[in-house]
Amino acid sequence: MNIFRLSGDVCHLVAIIILFLKIWRSKSCAGISGKSQLLFALVFTTRYLDLFTAFISIYNTVMKVVFLVLAYATVSLIYFRFRKSYDSESDSFRVEFLLVPVAGLSFLENYSFTPLEILWTFSIYLESVAILPQLFMITKTGEAESITTHYLFFLGLYRTLYLANWVWRYHEEGFFDQIAVVSGVVQTIFYCDFFYLYFTRVLRGSGKMTLPMPV
Repeated sequence: MNIFRLSGDVCHLVAIIILFLKIWRSKSCAGISGKSQLLFALVFTTRYLDLFTAFISIYNTVMKVVFLVLAYATVSLIYFRFRKSYDSESDSFRVEFLLVPVAGLSFLENYSFTPLEILWTFSIYLESVAILPQLFMITKTGEAESITTHYLFFLGLYRTLYLANWVWRYHEEGFFDQIAVVSGVVQTIFYCDFFYLYFTRVLRGSGKMTLPMPV
């Protein structure tokens, strides 16, 4: 494992912990897209089914379990424990517009036409677009709390570091995963505009990141 992969995993874990603690401590999930969190939980579920069939390392197993537990714990906070604070009207992105194409593509473009491989491919494609309901919600409301933007920043940083990981692996090992790389590039592109707003507004001390409201 190289430093880019390890740093990416740490940023990913930090992002999820930030979000979970934000909801738990404030006892509110206002401004958080439950749909994005459901999609991420589905990503982890379909990707980590190999927990029951293969052992790679203790690190790998522990990280998979932690991501699964935190993902479903976050979903339970949003839809059960603090559901009264959930803004379902603003979280109105049509997730079927993501799930149907992603499911179809995972059957058409994969490395092996087996159930586990198709589900793994599905998880890779879905992760690249799972953040869209959250970004759509921020655009619709016109603002996001600083803690939410920190969560998004670490998610974006995780993807950027994974791109560096793939470049390093191709250079050092000759390894190239076309599905993961292309999906990762797509996902990183979605964060580019957010990164600009994060550095120019949030890090300058504003409590919230405000966006121009559509006319």
